[in-house]
Amino acid sequence: MNKGRGTDRGERRAGGSRVILWGRDLSILMILLLVVAMPALAAGCGGETTTTTAAGGTESTGPSGPSGDPVVIGAIVSATGPNSALGEQERKVLEMMETQINDEGGILGRPLDLVIEDDKSDPKEAVTAANRLIDQEKVVAIIAATGSAPTLAVKAITAQKGLPQVAMAAANDITDVAPTEWIWRTPHKDAMAAGRALIYVSESLGVTKIAVLHDENAFGSSGAAEIEKTAADYGLEIVAKESYKTDDADLTAQLTKIRGEDPEALIVWGTNPGPALAAKNMKQLGMDIPYVGSHGIANRTFIELAGEAGEGVVFPAGRLLVPDSITDPAQKEVTDKFIAAFKAAHNEQPNTFAGYAFEAITLLQTAIEKAGSTEPGAIQAALNSTQGFPGPDGIYNYSETDHDGLTAADMIIVRVEGGTWVLVE
Repeated sequence: MNKGRGTDRGERRAGGSRVILWGRDLSILMILLLVVAMPALAAGCGGETTTTTAAGGTESTGPSGPSGDPVVIGAIVSATGPNSALGEQERKVLEMMETQINDEGGILGRPLDLVIEDDKSDPKEAVTAANRLIDQEKVVAIIAATGSAPTLAVKAITAQKGLPQVAMAAANDITDVAPTEWIWRTPHKDAMAAGRALIYVSESLGVTKIAVLHDENAFGSSGAAEIEKTAADYGLEIVAKESYKTDDADLTAQLTKIRGEDPEALIVWGTNPGPALAAKNMKQLGMDIPYVGSHGIANRTFIELAGEAGEGVVFPAGRLLVPDSITDPAQKEVTDKFIAAFKAAHNEQPNTFAGYAFEAITLLQTAIEKAGSTEPGAIQAALNSTQGFPGPDGIYNYSETDHDGLTAADMIIVRVEGGTWVLVE
């Protein structure tokens, strides 16, 4: 989405993207910048400026803005492709936070330069983006990515380079399978979400026979594998298990097979459009068993795509979907401020995935400030020592051996009702 730097060209930020300036335009811009900068240069290099008052005294006008070489952080989101319903709000949040952080003094007193790439929901595109961010942009850390498959693809690169990566995806393998020294995540991983869903099915629904329908992508496969591995621990029997491809246009064949096994509830694990299509096809087939989704549908896209068929669907989610469910004062304050800022900037409510992006950039900002350095090893140590960090999705506690930060207890169960989300438990 953003173009690389060149040694013979100028760049400026405008509307969250870089604009390339060439030749005479650059010369004119430099002259204008010098004219604008003259008063500041004359005032010296202090962190504050002063003005003379009518009474002959002086008053401070506050600290100057960030200065010096920028702190360059890369981000890879799925702004287009199947995961765009997730990645588009992540992109909006990151652009908003870049402005906000710089307005508040930057990072280490230096301006934040947040370079955002679109992986088009494709792991190969994510690899290309990661290499460009590292080799050309010289980023000090990467936020990546929206989807689990692109995240895992980038993970191999950041591990090899020894560069911090904060993931916004949920597949277990992101933090469960080595190497994990250089990657942390903000969402609840599949094991936590699946466990929360299975507790609801077993204890609240009181059923014993379930079916599983999942996307064949990394996220869907990870969740299905977790359910299959742990269902018996909750007294549940899986009587049918079917899968679908992300771009499938009809799931009636899979659902018909599932219906034939007479399950008492159906768990659907995936991100849109598949889960919304499953809800519609279930309605068409007259299947009236409970539908339990994954945290991958915690956005308005599911409600819009599923329409009336989505009414009554329940799923585990972070507390951002129902802010009134937050009881921790620090978490509540952070969440309320984030929601207000996002609504002011975009005139819409942030979804769960927006929260993941907000947590990713603020965790990195805090870690770099704590480390007092942009060196990868210093950021790594600061992230590993992060404790009690409040975010919309919970209180983050990282360590050298725990790069998930959250627990299943941070999740709630919500239901789609009247075109919105309501708290179930």
